[in-house]
Amino acid sequence: MELNTSYEHCRALHRRHGRTYYLATRLLPAWKRRHVHALYGFTRYADEIVDNFPPKERAARLAEWSSYFMAGLRGEPIDDPLLPAVLHTIAVFNLDLDDFDKFLRSMAMDLTVTRYATYDELLEYMEGSAAVIGTMMLPILGSSDPAPAREPARQLGFAFQLTNFIRDVAEDFERGRIYLPLSDLADFGVTPSDFAVGSPKIKNLIAYEVGRAREHYAAAAPGITMLEPASQACMRTAYALYGGILDEVEAAGFDVFARRATVPNRRRAAVAVRSLLTRPGTPVAA
Repeated sequence: MELNTSYEHCRALHRRHGRTYYLATRLLPAWKRRHVHALYGFTRYADEIVDNFPPKERAARLAEWSSYFMAGLRGEPIDDPLLPAVLHTIAVFNLDLDDFDKFLRSMAMDLTVTRYATYDELLEYMEGSAAVIGTMMLPILGSSDPAPAREPARQLGFAFQLTNFIRDVAEDFERGRIYLPLSDLADFGVTPSDFAVGSPKIKNLIAYEVGRAREHYAAAAPGITMLEPASQACMRTAYALYGGILDEVEAAGFDVFARRATVPNRRRAAVAVRSLLTRPGTPVAA
């Protein structure tokens, strides 16, 4: 019951905070879903610590929770609602522990790093915060040839995270962070102070970042047909819905301050149905 309760806790967290991805996971076989929920719960809770805990408590809480995780990996008893499901998923699929270490190191960066000078620096952060989530997921989704599927999985992680950064520019700025590279800001004549007033100058910058995100989606597209047939509808849906956020940003004239870009419910449902009806192996339109 403890393990089942932990999986249910992860599922509830996923349903509450990850509407787009949660919808996509409904298209997975039931036995796979709970493992995806477990990974989401792990990543979401760490993100909650660095974003929403009182600032003076964040570093200590992240270190404490990371130590619980390490203790669980060593087989020690732990008292945590999420980690039993996470540890069970790691054991079932023999997931690479280095991915989890990289992820926690990127979360720790959020405690002290609020700006990234170049896109290469941002990619280094996203390697741990996003690319590794793609490679964590790959054994659960399954592939007949995992080695070539690994790079598209990493690229999809980059694509999803950069989409989030574009959508959440205003929200992140309120938290004191700018994830868009400072070198890009300079190229478009934007300064951090422009974020405080939502300057129209930012629109050209956002348009550029949307184009960059779409390059990551294009690099990720071939990986979906490399997955097990039973997993392809899920990832087609996630791919289309996250990419749809960029469409909404573009439709709003690249103004990410007026409102938070979201994909309408009618389109979300249509994408899910279309993905279910698509024959596995059909190439994904980048």
